[in-house]
Amino acid sequence: MSLKGKKILIGITGGIAAYKIPNLVRLFVKEGAQVKVMMTPAAKTFVTPLTLSTLSNNPVLSDFVANDQGEWNSHVALAQWADLMLFAPTTAATLSKMAHGLSDNFLTAVYLSAKSPVFIAPAMDLDMYTHPTTKENIEKLQSFGHHIIPATEGELASGLTGFGRMEEPENIFRIISKFFSKDLSLKEKTVLITAGPTYESIDPVRFIGNHSSGKMGIALAEIAADLGANVKLILGPTHLNANHQNIETVRVTNAQEMFEATHLSFKNTDIAILAAAVADFTPEKPHRHKIKKDNSSLSLALKPTKDILASLGKIKKKKQFLVGFAMETENEIENSKKKLKKKNLDFIVLNSLNEKNAGFKHDTNKITIIDADGKQKQFELKTKKQVAKDIFDEIITRYV
Repeated sequence: MSLKGKKILIGITGGIAAYKIPNLVRLFVKEGAQVKVMMTPAAKTFVTPLTLSTLSNNPVLSDFVANDQGEWNSHVALAQWADLMLFAPTTAATLSKMAHGLSDNFLTAVYLSAKSPVFIAPAMDLDMYTHPTTKENIEKLQSFGHHIIPATEGELASGLTGFGRMEEPENIFRIISKFFSKDLSLKEKTVLITAGPTYESIDPVRFIGNHSSGKMGIALAEIAADLGANVKLILGPTHLNANHQNIETVRVTNAQEMFEATHLSFKNTDIAILAAAVADFTPEKPHRHKIKKDNSSLSLALKPTKDILASLGKIKKKKQFLVGFAMETENEIENSKKKLKKKNLDFIVLNSLNEKNAGFKHDTNKITIIDADGKQKQFELKTKKQVAKDIFDEIITRYV
């Protein structure tokens, strides 16, 4: 595809692979992109600023002070200018600085001001690349929602052969081009998603909960963000995180907190998908102190929690699209249809706990979508990310 008008900011650090970046700049410019280049001082020992400035048609930036007159290069303005930031090659030192928020040069200061998608192409010797700290830093940067372009296997500057070689410029170009060509059907839409379980306290130690991991809801949030949406994720207690810069995560613990957080955001929502496994009951009077075991039976008085999905169905506007989930073990279709109608949904996603490798905790799921007209569409067992894509394909067909 043409990259015409796309603003790409390239950050070069002090690795031998820096000599390959002029070719990458040329490829971007040839396809119509506007390119600006930043360099660390160490990067200048491998490739000259004059070469990069000539190819990009823009001055190369490496310091906060632009010239002898004291003019300032604004790292904030530069970050706001970019549609995409690419750091290539990225040394182990710069990876560590980015992962831990250290800003001791112009390039890392711009990175910390990033508003656009960030792509990182590591390059270093094989022992450095496989070191536990490097792996940890890469995983951390991925958790920020950044895109890692993994190093490849090949001959390295040290004379050794192994992983650590920066991906070739032509392949980096294809990866970036593909990113810009992706479907952005939900651009400028606001999507609200609930995910995970809720924990209802019995005492300060114990709770009523369920086996939900939040994987399905997080997958939905990430697909929505990939499609260009601004996503609000209301996430119950889970160790998992959503990895995308377009996702704002609100952490909650119990059903009441999820109710309040969901209602707070629903008014300005275009599409809402309630995938959380919210507890139907909560203890009437949670104990202030830990209940001691004395070998006698224990009775708990429970009261219903507020029905979040039904409450949203009552206030839903015509321009809003509301999706619910049904987790069933018997009379699955019939019960799902009743829930769909009762709660004023646009469609409902049926999960069956009777399906092998589907439902709670699994990385896969098998669903049936039932719309407001009662039409059913069954899907095969797929990864939850693929299931999320199927769900949004159906939403976009009906709503966008």
